[in-house]
Amino acid sequence: MGTTRSEYEIPVADGNAMLDTLAERPILEKRRHKIPHGGFTVEVDEFLAENAGLVVAEVELESEGQTFDKPAWLGKEVTGDPKYYNSNLVRHPYSKW
Repeated sequence: MGTTRSEYEIPVADGNAMLDTLAERPILEKRRHKIPHGGFTVEVDEFLAENAGLVVAEVELESEGQTFDKPAWLGKEVTGDPKYYNSNLVRHPYSKW
């Protein structure tokens, strides 16, 4: 998995059907906070349940080479670290690290 992703909206019924038939269990629980910063939106995911205590921030850039003035509160870069992928957090939750 690279650092560039494509996203699109899907109908709610289709999303629910995919969750019911395709999603790994348990479903990850998290709260998303959107924080404006320097013309960008920083999406901060606060994980719950078995991943409680893990907080991950993400910024959507137009290209991989685009620069971003990181806020002082932002921690270490984890892009590309597989243990932070949602699929791995299901199998190896933060509480077990």
